[in-house]
Amino acid sequence: MSKKYFGTDGIRGRVGDALITPEFVMRLGYAAGRVLTSIDSHLAKGAHPAVLIGKDTRISGYMLEAALEAGLSAAGVDVLLTGPMPTPAVAYLTRALRAQAGIVISASHNPYYDNGIKFFSSLGTKLPDDVEHAIEAALDEPMQVMESARLGKARRIDDAAGRYVEFCKSTFPNQLDLRGLKIVLDCAHGATYHVAPPVFHELGAEIVVIGNHPDGLNINEKVGSTHPQALQETVVKHQADLGIAFDGDGDRVMMVDHEGRLLDGDQLLYIIAAARQQVGLLQGGVAGTLMTNLALEHKLAAMNIPFGRAKVGDRYVLELLNQNNWQLGGENSGHILTLDKHSSGDGIIAALQVLHAVIQTGKTLSELGAGLTLYPQVLINVTTKQKIDLDNALIQDAVKQAEAELKDSGRVLLRASGTEPKIRVMAEGENQVQVKALAQAIADVVNQVAS
Repeated sequence: MSKKYFGTDGIRGRVGDALITPEFVMRLGYAAGRVLTSIDSHLAKGAHPAVLIGKDTRISGYMLEAALEAGLSAAGVDVLLTGPMPTPAVAYLTRALRAQAGIVISASHNPYYDNGIKFFSSLGTKLPDDVEHAIEAALDEPMQVMESARLGKARRIDDAAGRYVEFCKSTFPNQLDLRGLKIVLDCAHGATYHVAPPVFHELGAEIVVIGNHPDGLNINEKVGSTHPQALQETVVKHQADLGIAFDGDGDRVMMVDHEGRLLDGDQLLYIIAAARQQVGLLQGGVAGTLMTNLALEHKLAAMNIPFGRAKVGDRYVLELLNQNNWQLGGENSGHILTLDKHSSGDGIIAALQVLHAVIQTGKTLSELGAGLTLYPQVLINVTTKQKIDLDNALIQDAVKQAEAELKDSGRVLLRASGTEPKIRVMAEGENQVQVKALAQAIADVVNQVAS
């Protein structure tokens, strides 16, 4: 059953549009409070359920935080406020503080004028589809207010940042440190700006930090994992050993070697998998998505490491990992899950796992990344004003023609974005000129159908 409000990563849109308004978000808080807290049956008699709320650094976060707080309080739910905090920090703190749910106000890598709402269960995991359906159903019911004696209260968690910093550090081996490494951190003017620097500094690294001056309007602006040029230039300028870029809410990571070469999520996933296999710590296989580069699948097969593809979205990677009892998975966008370390994708923790591989092997990031040569992959985003049927005969004919030309040396993928009004057209293979031409040909047909 399709969802009315939820996409692949919560509810997201432009601030002021139908969904990202104080009125809707207040009703969402009320509906979520009723549904999420009804799931937890372990509350003491008469105890108020509690929901943790964190946010990134967008100026609209103040407004939406207040609206959520009002809706949750009306539902009889206590609210724990962390202020600006990475999405994975909210997942951790929800578990650590025994809250019934966690909510993040963020639009991740999107510009400042977008925002959204993400939910975590009491276990620190993304909500399953049936719970999201239940919240949507509750949104269609009238909003009522608890009697005054049963209204929820709100309080701030003053030590939230410190708790999360210590948690991140705990995922790095106690007997190792980062002394001798010079690292550039790009915090995207986002939620990691005040937590990532102490993590890496306290583990011993010399750090240079950019993207750590949020003003509410500059999140992801020419910085962060989606705009790595600033990081690449800073790494070279400061002659650093490597660079690490997070996105606005801290659940994605990209890395840069000492020469300024970018390593994406597929390459980082390979480095972690190879290092773990080397010391016998890789449990089972590796989970990717439909967008994972074919070269990673081939490389893992050569290493006798099982590989599986999930739908795009870290929640679906998590589902596949749990189904197979595996621990490691991720997306080429930089969402990386290490379930032996955290219940959710975490940019800081993923970067620490890569650095563990660097220390463990004694090799540079460049040397480790050289073990995987990605196939050329061309992604074209086609903006649409209306919903497009990807089973359209013209589109399918174009796809079949491209697949016939690629044969076994590549593949084609079309999918609708879960967060934006776009059709993503991807082609990959060993010949970049060929895949670029094929992707453009398909995109032209999608444009034709959409017009």
